[in-house]
Amino acid sequence: MTELTFTPDRQKKLENLLSRYEIKASALLPVLRMAQEQWGFLSPEGMDYVAGLLDLCPRHVREVASFYVLLKKQDMGDYCLQVCGNLTCCMMGSDSLLKIIEEELGIKKPMELSSDKRFSLMPVQCLGSCDTAPVVQINEDYFEKLNPEKFREIIRKLKDGVQVQPGRQT
Repeated sequence: MTELTFTPDRQKKLENLLSRYEIKASALLPVLRMAQEQWGFLSPEGMDYVAGLLDLCPRHVREVASFYVLLKKQDMGDYCLQVCGNLTCCMMGSDSLLKIIEEELGIKKPMELSSDKRFSLMPVQCLGSCDTAPVVQINEDYFEKLNPEKFREIIRKLKDGVQVQPGRQT
């Protein structure tokens, strides 16, 4: 197994980041995000690497990482789909969006990867955008006021490698 290390660019970014903190441990969240950016998710080895960089107990790093939903602890593929499960989105049709994910990608349950390992479904209770329901977050981007046809089109474009425009879809 190869040892994990940050790229030279990320190493410079780390040094710059640490210079802004009196205590290394204070940089834990941004360093975890850097690790996730580099490796796609936070493996146990990646969290151990971060713990070593910041002189922290690996268990502490895992505890912090487990608290934050945006820190992915497993491979979520290229596109992590988060369908809002709040009451407003449900009333506006988010269940139909989940059916489209199953039809188009074969994903039947949360945290499952599509067969091509490019898409995943992550459960999320609320995306805080009730006025634009139903909402899906794909990676870091919000897709709002979705209807089944538009959402199916977005997924098909992503499958074909076509860039999609986030925001309101109506």
